[in-house]
Amino acid sequence: MNILAIDTATEACSVALEVDNTLYSHFEVCPQQHSQRLLPMIDAILKEAGVELASLDLLAFGRGPGSFTGVRIATGMIQGLALGTGLPVAGVSTLKAMAVEAAQKSTGQFVAVASDARMGEVYFCVYKQSDNGLETIVPEQVCPPTEAVNYLSELGEALNKNVIVAGTGWAAYEELQQWLNTQDAPESAASAAANTEKKPAVTLPNAAFMLEDAKEAARANTTTSAAEVKPVYLRDKVTWKKLPGRE
Repeated sequence: MNILAIDTATEACSVALEVDNTLYSHFEVCPQQHSQRLLPMIDAILKEAGVELASLDLLAFGRGPGSFTGVRIATGMIQGLALGTGLPVAGVSTLKAMAVEAAQKSTGQFVAVASDARMGEVYFCVYKQSDNGLETIVPEQVCPPTEAVNYLSELGEALNKNVIVAGTGWAAYEELQQWLNTQDAPESAASAAANTEKKPAVTLPNAAFMLEDAKEAARANTTTSAAEVKPVYLRDKVTWKKLPGRE
């Protein structure tokens, strides 16, 4: 199956293309430049592989959670590509993509993902590795870091020596970093070699690690048309400071 995947939900902008079992991948950290960088990256990766967009079988995108603007950029782009080609679309969780990559880079039975959601909250979930891949133990949600720590504490000793962490939330919030420092958690090979403080194996999502979930969506017939593409924000609204006299 030939697939193009894109993601712009965080500071990172990434594009991945699988053609005839060969992977092509571009990943950049380019805050606030996604709308300028995404289309050139797509064009470049298609040229690198020597294929036309319309010849692919499936499109995929990071459906969130993440920044509102970033998620909307990927959603709008994938809708445009799908409308122009008629290709089906698979939306893939950005948190799941980080968990998939982290599980490949480190050893542990559980993967806890906490991504900074701003406003004193994190996008949070926990997965468990099984013969069927990653199974959701704590579902995706937006919550204060203290609540995330409560979930982790409830899982108890099962996590000790068996948890991999991913996302920007661990460094962003002291409560999560303190919890992590109390765990005898597996570190990435690079971190272990440098003997540094415990850090996440992965901090930002990469479209290359969305491909397998996209394939699974195609096999399960849960892909959508361009008109049905929907982002996942988790947070329903943003709190703005109200102006005087405004309700």
